[in-house]
Amino acid sequence: QVQLVESGGGLVQAGGSLRLSCAASGRTFSIYAMGWFRQAPGQERVFVAGIEWSGGYTYYADSVKGRFTISRDIAKNTVSLQMNSLKPEDTAVYYCAADRNGLGRKRVEYDYWGQGTQVTVSS
Repeated sequence: QVQLVESGGGLVQAGGSLRLSCAASGRTFSIYAMGWFRQAPGQERVFVAGIEWSGGYTYYADSVKGRFTISRDIAKNTVSLQMNSLKPEDTAVYYCAADRNGLGRKRVEYDYWGQGTQVTVSS
């Protein structure tokens, strides 16, 4: 069992930056990769970024490449998402997730989920 807790969400103006963090606890040794998803009201939950825990390989959705950076702190069992040049279309609830089997890019591939944190980008 793995527990994930996100933090760092909030309100920011377009062009600004925000950093999200996710703390993992429990059986963290079972995690192969961690990822960030987001879901806007009435929309699907979509993949944003992922990182392999051991090797640090990263993968990003095209919509955030060059603006967002995912990283992890192995010693602290945390993963972060640095979001720069934020746009109103980035507004969503952001979820941290853990995958036991690989670097998944679909919601159904992830085994554990955080509660989500709201990110709102104003024009």
